[in-house]
Amino acid sequence: MTVASPPPEGAEPKTEPTENALLGGRVRLLQPARGYRAGMDAALLAATVAAKPGETVLEAGCGAGAVLTQIAARRAGVALTGIERDAVAAELARRNAVLNGWAERMTVIEGDVGRGFKALGLPRADWGVSNPPYFDDAGALRAPSPARRGAWIADDGLAAWVGFLTDGVKDGGRVVVIHRADRLADLLALFGGRCGSFAIRPVQPFADEPAKRVLVQAVRGGRAPLRLLPALILHDRSGAKHTAEAEAILTGEAGLDS
Repeated sequence: MTVASPPPEGAEPKTEPTENALLGGRVRLLQPARGYRAGMDAALLAATVAAKPGETVLEAGCGAGAVLTQIAARRAGVALTGIERDAVAAELARRNAVLNGWAERMTVIEGDVGRGFKALGLPRADWGVSNPPYFDDAGALRAPSPARRGAWIADDGLAAWVGFLTDGVKDGGRVVVIHRADRLADLLALFGGRCGSFAIRPVQPFADEPAKRVLVQAVRGGRAPLRLLPALILHDRSGAKHTAEAEAILTGEAGLDS
C-alpha cells in the first residue's frame, strides 16, 4: 500500500478555485479558495483607470486577474496585459479571460517584476497599474501563510514596482497604484524622478477616520501641479455595508476616473 506524503509544513492544502461575481455580476472571477483573494483594493484600482478604446493597459502582479477583468468590463476596446510570477495565479487569470469572453484582448505573461520591465521584451503601454505588496520587510508583520506571502511581501522592495511601471509606460503614459497611506511620501519620491502631474485620492474607512489607502496617479514626464482629489469614504455609521458612493463603484455604476 502506498501512503501519501504529508504536505510541507505550513503549506496550504490544494483546493479548487471558487467563482465570485464582481461589478454587480458583470465579471465572473475564479480565485483561490484559500490564500490571497481580491477585494476592495482591486475594485478601486480598476475604477480609476480611464483607458480609452485602442489604448493598452499593463498590470504588474495581476494575480488571478481581478483588476484586469474589471477594467475590461468597464472599458471596451482596451487591450490588457498582466504580468504574474506565480504560475497558478497566472493560469487562473487566463481562465478568467476566457470565462468572461476577453481572451482576445487580455494576455497574461509569467514574469517577475523584480527582473524589470525591459527583461520582458514588451512594447510600452498607455497605462501601467498595480496593487503592489504592502510590505517590504517580512519582519514588519506576522508571517503570512505561504499562499498569501507573494501578495503581502515585496521581495524586491517598492522601488522595483515603481521602476517596472515607469519603464512600462510610454512618454505621457499614466501610472495608477493603490497602496498604504503611510507610504505616500515614498511613492511620490520614487515616482518623482521620471513622473509628475500627480493626482492623489485618499481612501478613508469612515469620514472621521484617517485614510488607510491612497490611489496615486502619475504621468510619465508630466509637469502639471499635484492635485489632491476628494477622499472616497467607504463606510458610514448608518449600518449599511458601504456608502452609496462606494457601493456604486463596486457595482460598476460609477468610476473614480475624474
